[in-house]
Amino acid sequence: MTVLLYIHVIAATVWVGGLLVLAGLVPAVRRATDDREVIRAMARRFGVISWTALGLLIVTGTWMVLIAFNLSGVLITKIALVLVAAGLAAWHTAAAGSQSPRLRGIIQGAILVLGLVIVGLALEI
Repeated sequence: MTVLLYIHVIAATVWVGGLLVLAGLVPAVRRATDDREVIRAMARRFGVISWTALGLLIVTGTWMVLIAFNLSGVLITKIALVLVAAGLAAWHTAAAGSQSPRLRGIIQGAILVLGLVIVGLALEI
């Protein structure tokens, strides 16, 4: 269980930490260059990293629940929020090219807030 928890915490750090870093970098890159391909390249690379981390979170989290089978209200809320965040991320990834910059920002902000809330809930478990 310790190894699973370690992987789970590292994956959460990469996912939420990456969202925070991206939230700080994208506006700065937009101001620094008109080349949208730079931002697209950042988004594609971050997509690989974040989807890998999110996948690890879901797999290790599910595995830990199956081992301990201790579903508290906080854990159920956390699972629900992870599903919402993953759904928003999937929508954002699939439709990023057709979304307005404002909508992309709102979705990214919502995913970040959900990630931070999920981390907060994890501290309560």
